[in-house]
Amino acid sequence: MEKTKKILLIITGGIAAYKILDLIRSFVSQNIEVKTILTKTAEEFVTPLSISSLSKNKVYRNQFDINEEAEMDHIALSRWADLILIAPATANIIENIANGSANDFINTIILASNKKIFLAPAMNVKMWENEATQINVTKLESRNFILIGPSIGQLACGEYGEGRMASINEIEFTIKNHFNKNKKLKALVTAGPTREYIDPVRYISNESSGLQGYQLAKKMNEAGIQTKLILGPSKIKVDQGIDIVRVTTANEMLDAVKENLPVDIAIFAAAVADFRTNQKDFKIKKNNDELSIKLHENKDILKFVSTHNSLRPKLVVGFAAETNDIIKFAKDKLGKKHCDWIIANDVSDKSIGFNSHNNEVSIIQKGNDIEKITKRDKAEVASILVKKILKKFSVNENKSLN
Repeated sequence: MEKTKKILLIITGGIAAYKILDLIRSFVSQNIEVKTILTKTAEEFVTPLSISSLSKNKVYRNQFDINEEAEMDHIALSRWADLILIAPATANIIENIANGSANDFINTIILASNKKIFLAPAMNVKMWENEATQINVTKLESRNFILIGPSIGQLACGEYGEGRMASINEIEFTIKNHFNKNKKLKALVTAGPTREYIDPVRYISNESSGLQGYQLAKKMNEAGIQTKLILGPSKIKVDQGIDIVRVTTANEMLDAVKENLPVDIAIFAAAVADFRTNQKDFKIKKNNDELSIKLHENKDILKFVSTHNSLRPKLVVGFAAETNDIIKFAKDKLGKKHCDWIIANDVSDKSIGFNSHNNEVSIIQKGNDIEKITKRDKAEVASILVKKILKKFSVNENKSLN
């Protein structure tokens, strides 16, 4: 019989704390045992009674109890848990943990812990963007803490931006997949644009930031899938735990894909330039003559992998960034590229797609099954897609056993 998983949940002071009740309820329903510590300010938003009613366990407060510490609770709790989750994680607790503080019960537990620690940050956008907070976040990531979010959206203070706690679904997805490691699965994800240079200073490219592909690679990695991210020119900050190959041109991306086959799952989220030029070795000067550039078609990476007889992955997923007739063109691409799924999105809408933190996509499968994911943070879109991928492989494994 599978051993019951155990989570030590630390709830800090933030309006998002009330959402954690749903998370506890969901964990308990899946036979995950939860013990909870509340900070003093967290008790302004949730009560120990409501939490203990859901968790069926004692709720600890952020203070040393002379009656309890004979049993060394700060050590015992850190050893009892399979992992520690801090949600919501305020700027204050992020600072304390990043700097190794031991000034209270919670910080002592963190210092004493030998388990994986997850944080779901929640704060005002300016607090999140503040250099001091970002330095603390960098410290945590360098010590292998895992941050879930934050996402971008309307904040409790009325402002809009990054700092909103990740959705309960995303937190639950990340934690569950930490427990359910899938190391036997291998994947590669392409992301970002490519650049096709005309001369040393000019190039053909597009507006892709690479964020959706990066989030997919991150969620796959968090799910325990051995994932390689092949990333074109991009300014996004990549977590240290991501296995990454950086490329510039379409040919470099193709070579990197070939080098990392075979895999079980291949997701082609990159916006690869369809054409390249004969690059000049010198900067082209303006003159009165009309300039013409000869274009050469790049090899189609998605089609190459989808039609590869010996190295074709079990699941090949392409992306279709369209500006009109989204579903029609995506269905056409599904057939022409011979992939299993196409993820279609509308890049004419500036609030989703290229250079946006949000996305809205339609998943189109062979047989023309269509599933829409409505507008939301790209991290959450990635969580939904990875959950769907894992479900497919779970079903396939069950079939093979019967």
